[in-house]
Amino acid sequence: LATIPAEAGMPSNDARRWQSGPHVRQSIEYVREVFHYLHKTDIHMYRMSSDFAPYLTHPEMPQFHNQLEEARDELADMGALAREYDIRLSLHPSQYILLNALDDEVARKSIVDLNAQAKLLDTLGCGPEAVVVTHVGGVYGEREESLARFIRRYKELPEETKRRLVVENDDVSYGVTDTLRVHEATGCPLVFDNLHHFCFNPEGIPMRDALRAVLATWPDGVTPKIHYSSPSTDFETTVEKEKGTTGRDKTVTKLHSPLLKAHADFINPLEFIQFWENVNAEGLVPFDIMLEAKAKDVALLRLRRELARQRERPIESG
Repeated sequence: LATIPAEAGMPSNDARRWQSGPHVRQSIEYVREVFHYLHKTDIHMYRMSSDFAPYLTHPEMPQFHNQLEEARDELADMGALAREYDIRLSLHPSQYILLNALDDEVARKSIVDLNAQAKLLDTLGCGPEAVVVTHVGGVYGEREESLARFIRRYKELPEETKRRLVVENDDVSYGVTDTLRVHEATGCPLVFDNLHHFCFNPEGIPMRDALRAVLATWPDGVTPKIHYSSPSTDFETTVEKEKGTTGRDKTVTKLHSPLLKAHADFINPLEFIQFWENVNAEGLVPFDIMLEAKAKDVALLRLRRELARQRERPIESG
């Protein structure tokens, strides 16, 4: 069981602006400290920042393009530390990475980013369990054409990128049925996201069936991973202007129902137990769980305590 961890105050990448000369070497120092923390707290998954190598693919800043080569030895040492601590690494590019974009230039830049992130995992010396997670992308008014465009561009990627890329179902456009079509056409492994499946499942596929189908897309000998989160129950707030009694505008804060597709700060232990009891079945392929929660490692550690308390609680007889 794991999360997207980083202890409060622990940076995950060199976030300085380009004028200050940021470099992946500084990010490496930060993340090595994160690895020590993960080892101490028995956490075995880590989602690296997509900005781990700052400005690595920026088209107008070629001075940053060779960072992985410049820090090859340091990256190899960092990867060795991850393996020593048994930490599974992954990357999740930003929402601006759209392999199926209508605009060819947007797609070209997306491919450059995906290639760079796959190269980073290779330079770290990661095994096949380390992946770059992406979504199918936009619908652009025509789902079938957009899905076909993703498949076509995926097939054109370099082999070293395809070995790292996995596709996740999303919460508004492409569900498990769609990602399974991508797998059938390309052989690409898939990541299952429980909250996304809850939000977008037009075919009504039961959670257990969807999970089992997605886990089966991973190659033999490679442990699949899934994403798990609880939906937010916090009010959404907006700040708006209204006419006051004097005729002047006044600023008011309005509360709205929570967005179910938004991640909660913590993981609801009751929901997690119900999920596990629902999907756990004989013959199910073992898999890793990455928690997506705003409280990050704090959410994981709290869920562990709650689950341990449930296991230790004696059964009450009526």
